[in-house]
Amino acid sequence: MTTATIGAPVAAPAGEGRIPLRSHLRHIGALVRRNALQIKQDPESMFDALAMPIIFTLMFVYVFGGAMFGPGQQEAYVNYLVPGLMAMTGLNIAMAVGSGVNEDFRKGVMDRFRTMPIARSSVLIAKIVTEIGRLLVAVAVQLAIGFALGLDVKTSVFHLLGAVALSVVFGSALMWIFILIGLTMKTAQAVQGMGMLVLMPLQFASSIFAKPTTMPGWLRAFTEYNPLANLADASRNLVIGGPVAHSVWLTLAWSVGITAVTAPLAVRRFRNKT
Repeated sequence: MTTATIGAPVAAPAGEGRIPLRSHLRHIGALVRRNALQIKQDPESMFDALAMPIIFTLMFVYVFGGAMFGPGQQEAYVNYLVPGLMAMTGLNIAMAVGSGVNEDFRKGVMDRFRTMPIARSSVLIAKIVTEIGRLLVAVAVQLAIGFALGLDVKTSVFHLLGAVALSVVFGSALMWIFILIGLTMKTAQAVQGMGMLVLMPLQFASSIFAKPTTMPGWLRAFTEYNPLANLADASRNLVIGGPVAHSVWLTLAWSVGITAVTAPLAVRRFRNKT
C-alpha cells in the first residue's frame, strides 16, 4: 500500500473539523497499514524492539545483579529488574519515534501527507499506534527473557497484563514528547542527542535498577517525583505484589498530563512546520 491509497494529492483542507470521525478513523487505519508495510519491507527497523530488551536484561542481571542483591542472587534481581525495564522500554521506543518523524520530514514524506485531505492529527496518531505495536513486541520479548532467567509472577496474569497496559499508556504519552522534539530539531542526530538528555536522568535516577533507599537524600527526593520511577514501582508491585494504588494513579496522571500538553503542540507544529 502506498500513500496514494489514502487519497489523491489535492490542496489541504481548510480545517480539520470538517472531516467526519469515521473518515478520520479510516485515514488513521490506512496510515497504520502503510507504516506496518514499511516495517515489513525494512525488518531492521525492529532491531531495537527485539534485541535491546534482551541485551539490557542480560547485561544488568549478570553485571549488576550480584552487586545489587548479593553474590548468587541474580534470580532475585530479575524479579526486581524486569518489571522496571518494561518502563524503560517504552522510553526507548518513544525516542525512536522522534527520530523517525524527523527523517520522514527530511525525505519529504510528511509534505506529501500535508497535501492530502486528511486531518493533520491522523498522521501522528497513526505513527503512535504503529509504535505501540512495536512497544508491545518489545515488552513481550522483555518478559520472555525474564521468564527464561527466573521471573516469578507472584500476583496473577491479570496483574501482569495491567503492568503491560500501564507501560503502554505511559509510553504512548512519551511518544508525543519525542514527536514534538522530532518536529522541532533540524536533524535526527539532534533529536537523538536531545532524547539522551531526557532519557539518561529519568532512567538512572529512578527505581528501575536500584532501590532508592541506597541513594543519597537529594537523589532519592528526585526519584519520588520521577514519573518513570512511579511507573517502575507500579509495574513491579503489580507483578511481584505490593501497594499499587498510589503509583498507578500517579502514572496515569502523568500520562494524561503529558498527552494533554504535548499532543496539541505536536499537531500544531506539524501543521506549521516548513
